[in-house]
Amino acid sequence: MNRLKHSNYFFLQTRAVSAVLFFLVFFLVPLFIVQQADGEEPEQVLPESGIHYPGGFDPNTVGTVEGRVSEYHQPKRGPVRFQLESRRDTYTVLVSPAWYWNDLGAAIPAGTGIRVRGSKSLGKDGKLYIIVQEMNILSSEQSLVFRSKDGFPLWKGSRRGVTGGHRGYGSYQGGMSGMSRSKGGMSRGRR
Repeated sequence: MNRLKHSNYFFLQTRAVSAVLFFLVFFLVPLFIVQQADGEEPEQVLPESGIHYPGGFDPNTVGTVEGRVSEYHQPKRGPVRFQLESRRDTYTVLVSPAWYWNDLGAAIPAGTGIRVRGSKSLGKDGKLYIIVQEMNILSSEQSLVFRSKDGFPLWKGSRRGVTGGHRGYGSYQGGMSGMSRSKGGMSRGRR
C-alpha cells in the first residue's frame, strides 16, 4: 500500500511539472518571440519632446538636413539620438533602437558631417526633432536606411516579410540621390 501512495505522489509531481513546462512552451515562449519580432521597441511618447516613437514618423513632414554631429547618446531603451547642427538650426535626431544601430555598424563621432532625411517636428520642449528615414555619412559616403519610403521602421521587419537592403540591413545602392532608381524608392529586401 505504501508503494501505491508513493507511485501516485510521483505521478502527480510529474503531471505538475508537465503542466508548468506546457505553460512555458506554449504561452511564454511565443510571447517572447512576438516581442523579438516586433523589434523590441514598444510605442512610447518621449517625455522631453512629446514625440511618439517609433510611430511618430509623418511622411508629410519629410525633409533633408545636412550638418555636423554632436552629443551622441545610445540609451539601453529608446532611440539612439544625437544633435545635428546645421547652418540654420540644431535638431535632435532620433534614429533607431541601439541593437539595430549596432547591427548596421554605424559610427559617427562628434564633428562627423552627415545628411539626414526624415520626418521633422517641433517638440513640446520647443526643440526641433527629426525622425530618421535614411542617413548619409558624408566622409565615407556610407548610406544607412532606417525606415521605408512611408516611414515604417525596418528594424520591425518588412510588411512584405523581408528585411534589410541589397548590401545588408538598412543599406541600399545609390545613396540618397539614388532613391528613385528602384521601383518603390528605397530597396526593401535582399536580392
